[in-house]
Amino acid sequence: MDTLHAVRETGSIAGAAKTLKLSYRHVWGELKRWEQLLGQALILWEKGQAAKLSEFANKLLWAERQAQARLAPQISALHAELEKTFAVAFDPGSHLLTVYASHDDALLQLQQLAAVHTLHLDIRFCGSVDAIRALNEGRCTVAGFHAPAQPEATSLIASTYRPLLKTGQYKLIGFASRQQGLMVAKGNPSGLRSWRDLLKPGVRFVNRNPGSGTRLLFDQWLQTQQIAPTEISGYAQEEPSHTALAACIASGKADVGLGIESAAKAQGLDFVPLEEEVYWLVCLKSALDSAPVRRLCELLCSDGWTRKVDTLAGYTQDTRAGQIHSLKNTLHW
Repeated sequence: MDTLHAVRETGSIAGAAKTLKLSYRHVWGELKRWEQLLGQALILWEKGQAAKLSEFANKLLWAERQAQARLAPQISALHAELEKTFAVAFDPGSHLLTVYASHDDALLQLQQLAAVHTLHLDIRFCGSVDAIRALNEGRCTVAGFHAPAQPEATSLIASTYRPLLKTGQYKLIGFASRQQGLMVAKGNPSGLRSWRDLLKPGVRFVNRNPGSGTRLLFDQWLQTQQIAPTEISGYAQEEPSHTALAACIASGKADVGLGIESAAKAQGLDFVPLEEEVYWLVCLKSALDSAPVRRLCELLCSDGWTRKVDTLAGYTQDTRAGQIHSLKNTLHW
């Protein structure tokens, strides 16, 4: 593109070569090579006449200008992001921690806070069950999952998590408490106030994906109440995150879904709290003394983290945040 622009501005191959500080032979050879590669003439090669760009070459330059105009801000942002990312790699004082976790707005806030303190959280959102499996398979150092404070030992939630959580190998790190509830349109037009209201005729439900802690919580309620999934209109309609679920309701594709209050508020929805739960971080015991995990725990104990949590609807600061806990002594189930 620079060569074509130089030819058009100077009116000759020699002028273009001088502008680009290249030899005439090199510029001429490159133009011929590109003509062969593109299968189109770039220069109108008329003996004794000033070099002119072909119509195709002019269209190429126009397209390049359009692309630059449209993409320049994104390219600049990407360039800055790449510079920052590589600066982190060369900074001995920065740390990286890979986290697989159930989707959570507080974790996003933690990621922002941590970055300021040179701890870079590489968060991969997935279901709670999948997050713990990733920890078991060595794909991460920390996993995030959520559950009611003390579910029954015989509950679906306990029986699902229990075989995945390895006592002796893992430790819990306190994180936050939050409300799960019904996300509904502004004004709650269907008058939904409880779990059983989901059975009302005409109420369209939207579900979370299998493997998520929220789906597990809903399936446990169905099992406890001996309600078949087919009795819930929309049970098979699934969204991969609280944000996506809230957007589905906001767009009118569904009337209600089970999720967190912060995601509901972000989409202008109303929220009916149903269940308080604890969001835990589970960590490899062998990694507790590593610099990234130590820094994570320090941040979770800080006033800065307390202020972050206070800004999130439906969350409360867990007094155990940043503290290390035994699986067996803390999760009695």
